[in-house]
Amino acid sequence: MGGKYRITGDTYPRMRRPRHRRRIVLAGVSAVVALGLAGWGTLQLIDVFTGGDKSASAAGHSRDCPTPKAVAPAKALPKPAGIKVNVYNATTRSGLAKTAADELKKRGFTIGEVGNAPKAYDKKVPGPGVLLGAPTAADGSFTVLGTQLPGTVQKTDTRKTAEVDLILGAKFKAFSTPAEATAAMTALTKPSPAPSASCATTKSG
Repeated sequence: MGGKYRITGDTYPRMRRPRHRRRIVLAGVSAVVALGLAGWGTLQLIDVFTGGDKSASAAGHSRDCPTPKAVAPAKALPKPAGIKVNVYNATTRSGLAKTAADELKKRGFTIGEVGNAPKAYDKKVPGPGVLLGAPTAADGSFTVLGTQLPGTVQKTDTRKTAEVDLILGAKFKAFSTPAEATAAMTALTKPSPAPSASCATTKSG
């Protein structure tokens, strides 16, 4: 340039970049670092307050579970020989009571009366049969006889004797096979299983 502002010599002034760009970059980096630290801290807090401590969670679970009880023995059931059965036919099929009684005798039951059903039940039993006896038979004789003929209806009356009436109904076809009856009896005489070890935890608060 000429005139008053003429530049002489071979040295020229250096042009510096504006410093505000560096500040923007540094501020951005600082913000990213701060956000990363904040996020990591938040995850740590969530892990602590929502079950990150597995040992504490397991301890709380075990406190809520009941202590397993000992296996309860099964109730003793009477043997077939100790059950006296009166067999009655409530159907129109002739000789059904005699055939059924003979089969039960082969299976070890003691047979009492055999014949046609009383008027109150004659041709009035739509299912396989009815078991009729004293209230004490409900948890003993009825259970054992039920393994021989599933689907029977159980009824009690005021009798004082221990014998049980088996009244054969319209849907009676045959007794369970000996193998099926034995399997059912075995299942009834097994001890009761222990309570399950699994249980649901109760949330507090």
